[in-house]
Amino acid sequence: MDVAALLAIDLAVDKPLFDQVRTRMIDAVRDGTLPAGTRLPTVRDLAGQLGLAVNTVARAYRELEAAGIVETRGRQGSFVAGSDPADAAMTVAAGAFADAARAVGLGKSDALRYLDAAFDAR
Repeated sequence: MDVAALLAIDLAVDKPLFDQVRTRMIDAVRDGTLPAGTRLPTVRDLAGQLGLAVNTVARAYRELEAAGIVETRGRQGSFVAGSDPADAAMTVAAGAFADAARAVGLGKSDALRYLDAAFDAR
């Protein structure tokens, strides 16, 4: 699989290059193009293929690893993590949101209005 082709960056976009790599990899993982267990190119190899600085790709990999999307297995390299970290993160966030809503006396429908408003505001 040509990971570099999936992560091709767009210099015309006003978005940091590391963030383009990061978000494109997240998209590829979430849509199944990069399935769990896929071995990723080394930072140096991917940087060379994309024409980016090594530090740019290293930052993207670090952030992906911190988010649980990529896991590093020592000398074996970096791989797409076995589970979608959005599931765990959103379950925790949803629980905290529900707890906060209940604490101020809101029911589900009233709480969801706040969630809808937050999405619409951004």
